[in-house]
Amino acid sequence: MSNQDLVLLDQADGTAGTSGTARASGSADCCPGLLTAPLDEVQAAELAKVFKALGDPVRLRLLSMIASRAGGEVCVCDLTPAFDLSQPTVSHHLKLLRQAGLIDCERRGTWVYYWLVPEMTDRLAAILTRPTDAPAPDGAAS
Repeated sequence: MSNQDLVLLDQADGTAGTSGTARASGSADCCPGLLTAPLDEVQAAELAKVFKALGDPVRLRLLSMIASRAGGEVCVCDLTPAFDLSQPTVSHHLKLLRQAGLIDCERRGTWVYYWLVPEMTDRLAAILTRPTDAPAPDGAAS
């Protein structure tokens, strides 16, 4: 991933826009799921960037730690000790999750606090969910 912000699909109209966070104004049902309609080239490229952010075990653990924290937010000071990584490396992974629109943060004095952006995880869930009225593909377990 590059150091520049990722371009995320605007959830309201499907156009591309640059953002470090997900747009809260759109809904998860604006975009077709993978199993209901093929993604176009732009949608696939943008979605791949988000999945790439999730494709690293450290980032996946960080996202899980943030999402499961009681109170909905966690200080970076509580995340760093859970890994055998330097603080700058953990911060880099958090930056990539933030650029993908999966988390957001706020600096409070010395520390930075992170929280999940539920609109983005809801959107991913909606894209990956098979419609309830769709039959399972042949040979697939239901």
